[in-house]
Amino acid sequence: MVKTAETAEAGMKKQPKVALVMGSDSDYPIMKDCIKTLKGFGVETEVLVCSAHRTPDKAARFAADAEANGIEVIIAAAGKAAHLPGVLAAYTPLPVIGVPIKSSTMDGLDSLLSIVQMPSGIPVATVAIDGAVNAALLAVQILSGKYPELRERMRQYKDELARKVEQKNADLQRKLQNGRE
Repeated sequence: MVKTAETAEAGMKKQPKVALVMGSDSDYPIMKDCIKTLKGFGVETEVLVCSAHRTPDKAARFAADAEANGIEVIIAAAGKAAHLPGVLAAYTPLPVIGVPIKSSTMDGLDSLLSIVQMPSGIPVATVAIDGAVNAALLAVQILSGKYPELRERMRQYKDELARKVEQKNADLQRKLQNGRE
């Protein structure tokens, strides 16, 4: 059998890909668990620093080209004015998940409001302040519509969460029965 580009491509399984964009490298300590979570699910990540205010042309180009570059979901983290997720969402049809980063001014409430208050037609899914892991999990859930193996891994992940809660409850019940409060 002669290999064509089509048969070669069919033999190569495409890996899901998420871009994680931070407004500043100071966001990395919060976002590193997002990267770790995505990689734990087998999701390829592209990570970069790009500012909506200091490098707006770069942000616009990145978002406009993301789909052509194989990106399927964008996670954008930003603090204070936190316009990065909305700016990226304005330039792409891809889902964008915003992670508000806790700031010194209003403990991240300013970031949260900047991200969640998007105008009609430019949605940004928003997680909790410093909610990097939930952003990764939401990206996995979005991708699981296309990649059934991710849906199965998500089921296993949630089963493990439930198992841990049940174990903690059993441990607590033993403590209470033994009078060790």
